[in-house]
Amino acid sequence: MKYFIVAGEASGDLHASRLIESIRKEDPEAEFRFLGGDLMTRAAGSRPLIHYEEMNVMGFSEVLRHLPRILRQMRQAREMILSYRPDALILVDYPSFNLKLAKSAHKAGIPVHYFISPKIWAWKEHRIKAIRKYVDAMYSILPFEVEFYRKRNYEVTYVGNPTVEEMREIITRIPTREHYLSRQGIDDRRPVIALLPGSRRGEVRNNLPLMIEAAKRFPDFQYIVGAAPSVPLKFYREVAQDPGLHVVFGSTNLLAKESAAALVTSGTATLETALLGVPQVVCYRANGKRISYKVMERLLKVRYVSLPNLIADREVVPELLVHKCTVDNICESLSPLLQPSPQRDAQLAGYREISARLGTDSAPARAGRLIVESLQKEKANT
Repeated sequence: MKYFIVAGEASGDLHASRLIESIRKEDPEAEFRFLGGDLMTRAAGSRPLIHYEEMNVMGFSEVLRHLPRILRQMRQAREMILSYRPDALILVDYPSFNLKLAKSAHKAGIPVHYFISPKIWAWKEHRIKAIRKYVDAMYSILPFEVEFYRKRNYEVTYVGNPTVEEMREIITRIPTREHYLSRQGIDDRRPVIALLPGSRRGEVRNNLPLMIEAAKRFPDFQYIVGAAPSVPLKFYREVAQDPGLHVVFGSTNLLAKESAAALVTSGTATLETALLGVPQVVCYRANGKRISYKVMERLLKVRYVSLPNLIADREVVPELLVHKCTVDNICESLSPLLQPSPQRDAQLAGYREISARLGTDSAPARAGRLIVESLQKEKANT
């Protein structure tokens, strides 16, 4: 059968590459065309029709600036899908782009499968209308999404969370801390506070200086920055203004696992850190104004922003957001996590609860199996 897959960013490229591998196991004759990246290229054995690096823009002003290119890519993607006539269009997150493609494919009678639901429970809940109308099957990686969608008259299937499997693989190849630090050229043998300030430059600019200032208040520990591959070393050094700053690339999860605790900007890294069993404080500084916090409170439809708290449906990790993200508050939350304490024990117990809720299923394997079974059943009935 023929599959057309669309992933618009690095994380989607990773998840989609594993989905391709899973589909191929279920359907050895599978043919793939896709919009995505290098990992999907390796899995599919062919190059993307459009690389996600050409597609990925963030923020309202950047979208406006690149609008002609975005519209051209959208038109090209529609034309490619309609001319290829796949047995299924498979979309991976990236809702602003993908839901428009879902509409076109649905109108053309092409089944639409969605792997990794858009986070409409946090914002833009109105997208449920398009999902109900144009998406034939949704495969969720967050267990609480099943009930969220059910209340809105749409059934989704929880297939497991890919981060569980990814972190399990990381844990199997953890070196000793001494070996890890030596490999990074770091002679300091003090225990580590990992600083994970996000994957976008704005996040790094807003959060890293506060993280460093807080970490410096614990002189028995060293601090090391886990860098995003898309942000150059020069930028970290300019933002930090810290000549001795240690920055590591390509091993953020290993860094977290080798650390006593971590300061993490909200995102997938918070869940990764939890599944690695590392105590953390979630830091998210935007413009630092109370008004920004009030706007965020109105926009967000959920009580928490970090994935560990969302999955547990309670506060497992402290969230210091916007104006509440100060050096003093970071230190107050971090201090008990660096030593045996009730706060540290409670957080680690919360992690075990989160892991149990997520389960052990391989999300790409289960989603791939369900997609292929659905298409085979459809063909048998025609």
